[in-house]
Amino acid sequence: MKKIILFILVLLNISDVFAQHKTLTWMAIGSSSTYMNGKPELTKNRMTEGYMDRVVDKLPYIKYVNHGHSGWTTKSIADNIDKLGLEKADFYSVLLGSNDWWLALPLGTLNDYTNNTGNRTMYGAYKTIINKIRSLNSNAIIILITPSQRTDYVDVNNKASFIYGCYKPKDGHYLSEYADVVKSIAKAENFELVDVYYKSGITFKNAVKYRRLRDPKSGAYKNYKYPDYINIPYNPATDDYPYPVDAIGMTYDGLHPSNKGYAKIAKMLVKVMRKY
Repeated sequence: MKKIILFILVLLNISDVFAQHKTLTWMAIGSSSTYMNGKPELTKNRMTEGYMDRVVDKLPYIKYVNHGHSGWTTKSIADNIDKLGLEKADFYSVLLGSNDWWLALPLGTLNDYTNNTGNRTMYGAYKTIINKIRSLNSNAIIILITPSQRTDYVDVNNKASFIYGCYKPKDGHYLSEYADVVKSIAKAENFELVDVYYKSGITFKNAVKYRRLRDPKSGAYKNYKYPDYINIPYNPATDDYPYPVDAIGMTYDGLHPSNKGYAKIAKMLVKVMRKY
């Protein structure tokens, strides 16, 4: 029996050798949800592993470089594309759009992308990014990632920093419209698409389990679920941070993915990247 087990283990080791994959490189471009990878201390350790680390846990032959820039829009990336230190790689992923929505970057049209009209619109700025990628490796696998849904964001390091969620429009536009820009470019170019906005299961309803706020009548703290918390006043000068650790859902602060949220994104990326 021991000899049989030993023989099986030898066969498994041999199969592992043959299954070894050549090293592939990955340039991950994005904003804060990308930048946070490897920086759990910035989240007060509310998350431990971002989407890139989770992908290479499953696909260890892939080596990534983090090109996340917190707070940046598609335009910000495009305007600085030659300063980012991007290099030739096998994979390039782009996860942008959430800040575009909040900062009201004009959407533009697919013609802005097709005709390379410049960085004034999201479509045009995306073209600048894609042109740069193609100049580095015309044969690269390009993966476009739609932004994730978000509820009311309160910075875990600065509770006075508040941004409402994508359940309502900002300057007349919904975040879904920015996700649709990404989808339309991916379709037009036949790029790989990881549709986090519509297909990850991360929504503004489950982004957090609740918000802990003062009852306007009694003044006592109460846990409010979506949508009940939307119209409950929050005063950062006097109130506690509204998302205790127990309130963490798909995000840890209403916006940035939690471990559970990052796991969803990574799973979608692995499904695409393992094909190569």
